[in-house]
Amino acid sequence: MSCLWPIILPVLHLTQLCSALQSVSSSFTQVPFLTVWNAPTANCLSLYGIDLDLGMFDIVHNQNQTFIGDNITIFYAEKLGLYPRYGNQGAPINGGVPQNSSLEEHLRAASDDIRLYIPTRDFQGLAVVDWESWRPVWERNWDTKQIYWEGSKALVWSKHPDWSPEQVETAARMEFEKAGRQFMEETLILGRNEKPNGLWGFYGFPNCYNYYKSTNYTGECPTIERKRNDELFWLWNVSSALYPDIYLSLPLRDLDEEVYLYCHYRILEAMRAASQATPQNPPVFPYARIVYTYSLDFLSQEHLVYTIGESAALGSAGVVLWGDNMFSKSQVKLLKEILVIDETLGPYLVNVTSAAALCSQTLCSSHGRCQRRSANSGVYLHLDPSVWKIRSHKKPTGRRDYKVLGQLRQRDVALMKAKFTCNCYPGWSGDRFWSEIFLPVNPALSFTPLTLLPDLMLLLFTLFMQLSSLPEPCWYPCI
Repeated sequence: MSCLWPIILPVLHLTQLCSALQSVSSSFTQVPFLTVWNAPTANCLSLYGIDLDLGMFDIVHNQNQTFIGDNITIFYAEKLGLYPRYGNQGAPINGGVPQNSSLEEHLRAASDDIRLYIPTRDFQGLAVVDWESWRPVWERNWDTKQIYWEGSKALVWSKHPDWSPEQVETAARMEFEKAGRQFMEETLILGRNEKPNGLWGFYGFPNCYNYYKSTNYTGECPTIERKRNDELFWLWNVSSALYPDIYLSLPLRDLDEEVYLYCHYRILEAMRAASQATPQNPPVFPYARIVYTYSLDFLSQEHLVYTIGESAALGSAGVVLWGDNMFSKSQVKLLKEILVIDETLGPYLVNVTSAAALCSQTLCSSHGRCQRRSANSGVYLHLDPSVWKIRSHKKPTGRRDYKVLGQLRQRDVALMKAKFTCNCYPGWSGDRFWSEIFLPVNPALSFTPLTLLPDLMLLLFTLFMQLSSLPEPCWYPCI
């Protein structure tokens, strides 16, 4: 059938595709599930001639696998401006507490640092600020961080020696939280102005403080901590990404459900905080590790599911795999890491990212990511092993390459629709939307009110019966 000259006839059509909106965002937010490598493993190649070859698992990493680069840059305390804090011996650095430091001087220095460490004009990677010396909510500066209470009160005492302890603490808290907010808020605003397409946020925020305890552990974030996170709405509003952590400590190694609960509620709290931001919800990238903290013991398969898999199932944009230089210090440790990546971590990442991509195509027309309809359902974005196979073969280098083989069945589609929903990428909208479809219409048709209805009914019938088989040049989707 030859194509007729198209006349634009708007037909309301209900669909689950995502419609385009005007929005500028990082390309990293337009991926169903992203894995980012944030570990300094450059020595693997330079010292031992061993290439981790992370690309075969679609793991995003910087050139030479450094902490600072085009895909991810992490700013530690000394790398971004004049971050006020106390040193290990209690000596003040840049004023100690934020209210005793110059915000203006900090921002000038931070601007220079951003241009130094992120020279790329159109940086679209992750920009993570890692400030851990103090917390912007007064009550959270417990244990060794109490020095910020004392430093803040000392400043007030020096100005008002006749005030009562209660008056001093009230004023100290107000001054500290106001200045702390200004330092964090203005730093992110500066970063977003300098590199507007970067994903700016603070590492470790939000935190759930749902640490494991041996009795009656539910994993839920304490109510008081959720309220304190609500006080940080200003931080979520200026963040273009959130970076909570889901690190697992060594005592959790032999636990099962407790690990699931711990990670589940930490990720959920980050998603809840992101939902408070306006006008756009920042994507969530939990920080995870492939080993238990302060050890060289790798996560079990189950714990990879509870960290990486749970992040994907709850709708996170991806995970950041952080690591220090412990494994690159010896060839034996490095070879052990490669074995784990090849045999356990890599195949699991291929599984999750492939399943996330299939779900995105199925539910979101590849313009969004899937997340559980019910957060507590326990379903995961995993390939069905009875249908999908992850095949590997050795390359000349000795490393393995992976391919995913299988076919999506109708019942798989039905299961996805039942268990997951679509969360559109920035710049796209709609769980459902009404769109205009351009139909080929005979120019001889008379569009008077009396004759329109029969012709329209015929066109609708033709649409539903033949749309899937129309030659591509014969219809024009709404853009």
